[in-house]
Amino acid sequence: KVIPELSPFVRLGIVQNSPGGAPGAFALTNVALGATYGLKFGDLRFAAVLGLALPLGSGGGDNPDAAALAAVRAAVLARSAMDNALFAVNDLVVFPGLDLAWVAHDFTVQAELTLLELIRVRGATAQPDSAKTNLTMGLHVGYFVIPELSVGAELRYQRWLTTPVAVERDASGATRDNLTVALGLRAHLPLGGTWTLRPGLAYARGLDSPMSAQSYNVAQLDLALGF
Repeated sequence: KVIPELSPFVRLGIVQNSPGGAPGAFALTNVALGATYGLKFGDLRFAAVLGLALPLGSGGGDNPDAAALAAVRAAVLARSAMDNALFAVNDLVVFPGLDLAWVAHDFTVQAELTLLELIRVRGATAQPDSAKTNLTMGLHVGYFVIPELSVGAELRYQRWLTTPVAVERDASGATRDNLTVALGLRAHLPLGGTWTLRPGLAYARGLDSPMSAQSYNVAQLDLALGF
């Protein structure tokens, strides 16, 4: 936080893909820069985010490395298609978002919406779409069982508002949108001072294609450190 209401952020991901019968690869994602502005109104929390993802990821360009591109594409569904700005390696991505949460009586109910405008800046030979628009939405319900442990459930939805060539070519319509559900636990462990460790363990799966058709079952472990 640079001030109590404003927090800049930088995001970068590393992907490792080991498909059966095909070459595996490590890949870097795009780099996302932005800031979150948050306000409190009693039990309500409001946040707005504005971000920009730079097309620096692996697997981009006119002659992409096939294994790196496959790794990045696999990572899209591993993240429930909710982090598309990081994986659009040929695109400059602008993503504004809004979030509203109610926090009281050990409960959290939170809804968020993010719009992504993807503008191609490289890889015209490999990627026919010069621009496309994506929407992600999520609903989260959490409860503190004890001060050190919370449980949560999420419903996540992603949809293409425009029609990219890949969606147009898909007669089944499965690639138009994606609906997933996730359940998880998170510990809240004070380390002294303002330092807190918040490890989390979650399971996610698709409720429709393409995640369900490809049998994606996602186990996620994260180690969040706040200070």
